[in-house]
Amino acid sequence: MKKLILLPALLATLAAFAANPKITQAHKDRAAALVAKMTVEEKIDLISGKVDGFMTHAIPRLGIPSVRMADGPQGVRNVDGRNIQSTFYPCGMSAAASWNREAVWKMGAGIGSAAKAHGVQIMLGPGVNIYRSALCGRNFEYYGEDPFLAGETAASYIDGIQQQGVMATIKHFALNNQEYDRHGTSSNADERTINEIYFPAFRKAVEKADVAAVMTSYNLVNGMHAAENPWLVKENLRAWGFEGIVMSDWTSTYSTVGFLKGGVDFEMPRNYVSNQEAVKALLENGVVTEADLDDKCQHILQAFAAYGFLDNSLEADPAAEDPAVSRQRAYEVALEGPVLLKNEGNILPLKPGKKPIAVLGPNANVMACGGGSGWVNPEDGKGVTLADGLLHMGKGYKVELLGSPKPEVLTKAAAVVVCLGFDRLSETEGSDRKYTLPGGQDELVESVLKYNENVIVVVNSGGEFDLSRWGEKVKAILLDWYPGQEGGNALAAIISGKVSPSGRLPFTFWGALKSNPAQKWYKAAPQHPSKNRDRYDFTTYGEGVFLGYRGVEHFGVKPLYPFGYGLTYSSFEYADASVVPAGDGFDVSFSVRNVGPVAAKEVAQVYVAPAKAPVLRPAKELKGYDKQLIGKGASQRFTIHLGPDAFRYYDEAAHDWKTVPGEYKILIGSSSADIRLEVPVRVNAGRNHGI
Repeated sequence: MKKLILLPALLATLAAFAANPKITQAHKDRAAALVAKMTVEEKIDLISGKVDGFMTHAIPRLGIPSVRMADGPQGVRNVDGRNIQSTFYPCGMSAAASWNREAVWKMGAGIGSAAKAHGVQIMLGPGVNIYRSALCGRNFEYYGEDPFLAGETAASYIDGIQQQGVMATIKHFALNNQEYDRHGTSSNADERTINEIYFPAFRKAVEKADVAAVMTSYNLVNGMHAAENPWLVKENLRAWGFEGIVMSDWTSTYSTVGFLKGGVDFEMPRNYVSNQEAVKALLENGVVTEADLDDKCQHILQAFAAYGFLDNSLEADPAAEDPAVSRQRAYEVALEGPVLLKNEGNILPLKPGKKPIAVLGPNANVMACGGGSGWVNPEDGKGVTLADGLLHMGKGYKVELLGSPKPEVLTKAAAVVVCLGFDRLSETEGSDRKYTLPGGQDELVESVLKYNENVIVVVNSGGEFDLSRWGEKVKAILLDWYPGQEGGNALAAIISGKVSPSGRLPFTFWGALKSNPAQKWYKAAPQHPSKNRDRYDFTTYGEGVFLGYRGVEHFGVKPLYPFGYGLTYSSFEYADASVVPAGDGFDVSFSVRNVGPVAAKEVAQVYVAPAKAPVLRPAKELKGYDKQLIGKGASQRFTIHLGPDAFRYYDEAAHDWKTVPGEYKILIGSSSADIRLEVPVRVNAGRNHGI
C-alpha cells in the first residue's frame, strides 16, 4: 500500500494557490489590438484546432502561441494525441456523491497541477449533464440528477483547476442526456424545464466560478444542433455574462455557416467546416462578415490573455505537481464518495479475526473506470485495486483473493466481498449501456450465497443498475462508483471501519428501470441512427421539471433508495432549527448530534417546499447542504444560507425567473425522503424577509 503524506504538507500546498483568473477590460483591449493586426487567413486558423486534435494554431508573428488541451474530468488523459500516465481521481459521480465542496476543490486543484506538469493549458472538464436515466453511457462523468448539487460540485471543481492557472471547460452544453445516436437525436424540452433543470449547473459555473470555456454537445436542442444554435450560445450563455471561449465537441459541427453564425468560437478537433476555402467562400458572397470571425478571435484571445498564455512559457513543468500530494488528494476524495446502501445486522465494518475474508469478482483486482474521454491511465499504470487495499487492511485481517468461487473457502469465510460492476467497455461515451450488470455477475452473487450468507457486494458503476436478483439476500451493498487510483485504499479504510462511509446518492435509485418516470420518454434507440441524414429522431422531455426526486410525489412512485440517501456507521439526531433573515435571504441553522457508536460525517440537506404558484412545482427542491465530521456523542451546529434563487421558478410567459410571495417551508433532513425538521418562512415581494 502506498504511503500517503500527512495533512500539514497538504495544507501548505493549498495555501499557495492563486486566485481564479478573470477576464478584465485590459485583457479585452489587448485581444482587440491583436485581432486588428490579424489577417483573414490567421483569423480562420485561430478558430479551429490543429490536425493533432488537441492544439490550437499559433500565430508566431503576433506572439500568439499554440495552446494545448487534454481530456478529461478525472485526470490528464492525453497529451499531443497520446495516452499518458497521470494521477487518476474518482469519477464525477463519485465527486457529486461526496457532497463535499472542499474535497471536490482538491480534486480540481490536483488535476490542474497535473495539467501544468504535462504542459496542458485547457482541461476538457467538468461534465455536468443531468442524470436522467441509468442507461446514459456517460453518467459516470457527471454530477447526478439535481441541478443545485451539480452546480455546486461543478463550481468547486472549476475553482480548483483554474486557481492553478489552467482553464476548465464545462460540458456538454446542453441537454446531452443520452449517448446512443448522439449526433442525430434532438432533445426536445420546454423553456421552463431547460432553465430549471438543464441550464443551472452551466449558469452557476459562469456566474459563480468564472469558468473559462464551455463545450457544446453533439445533440440537437429543439431541432437545431447545439454547436450551431444561437439560442443556446448567444441568447442564453452569453446573456449570463460569459466572456470566455465556446468550443465544439469533437466532430460536432455540421455546416460552415451554422458554425460561423451559431456562436461557437473554436471548431474542434480541426477545421472540418472552418477551413480556409469554405470560410472565404462565405465571406466573398456576404453570407458572413469578417466581424463574425473577429468576435470569435476576440473571445479566444481575451481568455488567453487572462490566463497568461500570451506572456508565459507553456512548456511542461514537472515541478507543478507533487506526486505525493496528488496521491493524498486522490485518496481523500475517494474516501468521501462511496455510498453504503445496505448494512444488515451491521455486518460492516468487518472485524479482524481468525476466519478469512474472501474477495472475488470481475472488478476485485482491476482498476475500474468508465470509458471514452473519461478514462485515465493511473500514474503507475495500475493504481490500487480493491484487492490491493483489502490485502493490506492491517493487522488481524486474513484476506484471501479468489479467482473463482471455491466452496471450501467460501463456507469457512467470515464474510465474502463480491466485486462487481461495469468497466470502460460496458459504460462509455458513444453508446448507452444496459440496466443489468455485465454477463454472469448476478449468477456469481447467487452462487456465492449458496455457501455463505455474509455477502457484501461492492459495485463499480456510474449510475443505477438492476440488483433485483440478489439485493434483498446480501447483507451489505456498497456503491463505489469509479474511485480512482487510490480507491482500493479508501474502500479498505471504510470496510475495516477506520473511516465511516459518508457518501450520499446524487440521484434517485428507483430499483427498476420502469419505475423511473422519465424512462417513459427516454429514447435509447432511435430508429435511424446516422450522422448524415435529412431527418432526425427526437427525445421528448415529457417529465418536465419533475425529474428524479422531484417526481416522486408528482408521479406517485416510491424509489428503492431516495436521492440524498446513504448509511454511515453511526446515527444522528436533528434539533433546534431556526430561520432568520440574512442579507438577500435567510440563514437556516440547526443542531445535529451524533448518537451512534463512532465519529462520522453527516450530510445535512435543506430543501424548500414552495408556496402556491400559478404553475405546478415540485413538492420540494434541494437548495442547500453541508457535510461535517461529528464526534461520538458530540453536537454540531450547521448554518446554511438560502439566497433569493432558493424560492424562484422560471416563468415561461416572462422568459425570466419569478418569486411568488407567500409562505414556504424549509425542510431539513438527511435525504429527500428523511426530513427531520420543518420551519415555515414567509417570503415577501422584493426582498426575502419575514418569518
